[in-house]
Amino acid sequence: MLIEMDRLDCDAIEKIVREDVFAICVRNFIDYETATSLARKILGHGYHKYLNAPSIGRIGMAFYEAENQQDLMANYFESVFENINELRKRCAPYASPIDLLRCMLDEVWPAGAGLETLYGRKMYVGLSRVVTPGVTFLAHHDIFFKDAPDSFQARSLQAQMAANVYLSMPSKGGELQIWGQELSPGEFDEMRGESYGIDPAVLGEPMVEVCPNVGDLILFNSRRMHAVTPGMDGIRLSLSCFVGYRGPAMPLSFWS
Repeated sequence: MLIEMDRLDCDAIEKIVREDVFAICVRNFIDYETATSLARKILGHGYHKYLNAPSIGRIGMAFYEAENQQDLMANYFESVFENINELRKRCAPYASPIDLLRCMLDEVWPAGAGLETLYGRKMYVGLSRVVTPGVTFLAHHDIFFKDAPDSFQARSLQAQMAANVYLSMPSKGGELQIWGQELSPGEFDEMRGESYGIDPAVLGEPMVEVCPNVGDLILFNSRRMHAVTPGMDGIRLSLSCFVGYRGPAMPLSFWS
C-alpha cells in the first residue's frame, strides 16, 4: 500500500484520495547534501515544544495546538506570516522545501493549489517537527474538522493528506507507521484520554511501515492512524504540512 516514485504527480495524489494506496514516497525530493545543510541551519536556531505534545519539538505553531481556545487561535493567526518567513530565513540561501512543495502541488494538480483560508484568514504552512532519540511519536490521526468543528471550510474536505520532507534521520529507527483502520474522533479520544495519542502496540501490526531517507518526501492519508517509532540516535527532523482535497475540479489546499 506504498508506492515509490521519482516525482510527485497528479495520478499519485488521486491514488491516495481513492485509497488505492495509503502513502507515496518521492525519493530525493531534496538532494542529500542540501537536506543535511538545511537541517543544520534550521536546528541551529533552536526550537520549542508542542503545547499539547511536549515530547515533540517544533518550529512554528500547529493549528492543532490551538484546541479551539480563543487566545491560542489568535496567537496562531497573528503569527502565520512571521512563522512562514522564519523558516525561509533559516533555509536561506536555499529555497524552503515547503515552498518547493507548494509550487509542485500547484503545478501538478489541474485546478492548482493554494494556502488554506480559515475564518477569513490565511493559515500557516511549514511546521518543522523535531523528534529526539528514544521518543515514540504516539499513534494518532489528523482530521481538520476536529480542530475547527464549527467551520464549513474544514468539513468540506473529502480527503486530507499529510506531507513530510525529511531533513535529518537517525541511523536506526524513526519509521513512519500507518494502520488500515480508521478510528472515529470519538473512539480515538476515548482511547487516548489526556494524551495526544495512543500506544502504537494497541493497534497491532501497521499496514505500512517505511523508513524515510534524508531528502525524501512522503505523502499519506492523515485520517488513518499513524505513528513514528523511536530513533536510536540522532534527531529526526521533518518539515510538514497537510494537503486538503475537495474534489477533482477543486484546488488543493495546504496548512500546518
